[in-house]
Amino acid sequence: MLKINNIEVAYLNVIRVLHGVSLGVPDGQIVTLLGANGAGKTTTLKAISGLLHVEEGEVTDGNIEWNGERIDKKNAEYIGRLGIVQALEGRRVFEHLTAEENLLVGAFHRKDRSEVKNDLEMVYNYFSRLRNLRNNTAGYLSGGEQQMVVIGRAMMARPKLMMLDEPSLGLAPLMVDEIYSIIRRFNEDQKTSVLLVEQNVRIALSIAHYGYVMENGRVVLDGTADFLKNNEDVKEFYMGLSAVGKQKSYRDVKHYKRRKRWL
Repeated sequence: MLKINNIEVAYLNVIRVLHGVSLGVPDGQIVTLLGANGAGKTTTLKAISGLLHVEEGEVTDGNIEWNGERIDKKNAEYIGRLGIVQALEGRRVFEHLTAEENLLVGAFHRKDRSEVKNDLEMVYNYFSRLRNLRNNTAGYLSGGEQQMVVIGRAMMARPKLMMLDEPSLGLAPLMVDEIYSIIRRFNEDQKTSVLLVEQNVRIALSIAHYGYVMENGRVVLDGTADFLKNNEDVKEFYMGLSAVGKQKSYRDVKHYKRRKRWL
């Protein structure tokens, strides 16, 4: 469905952030982008969704294709109507609206108003606790509940590709497990493709079909989720595990000397 072909991205025509990034998202699969802060993961999502222009960024080379149509020069509204929906990092709810009003914002552009009610019920089936919080002001919800609202709002848009940016950020482990279980169920039930940006490598690879590792604006490694989970460099540098699978201490990681094989 989605093909990114050797793109470069610059902000203010000066600061280059992506350097020849190429990746793809097949129909109905979950693909994850892994990497540390500043690797270029969020910039990649914004290049796809058309939000770069808001931050004076631009795809300066390469191209992005959606089902064969070039979209890197299109605006965010046009791209959204194609079915590409991004849930931004940081739980961006409309704080003064209720939880249900936030969900309905996701269906704002839809013409099939008769189906919106059915999809609202679908979201409540996935996120059962939101049903009881539907009339609560979103700004007073917990971090996990706000994240549910953000993902539910993306679901309400009936996406063909749902892009999630750090959905586990700042959440308790039990809440993370619950949200990721729902993301996997949604993918399986609706056959919706998912492009997932995540620093929690373990949880991302537990639901993904394929993954890409990014560093300094480049893709340095890619493969199936099983391949990445068993890759020694991924285990050492992103899971903090030694070669025998034991947790490494912070001191060991800090003073670790072996160069990454992809450098």
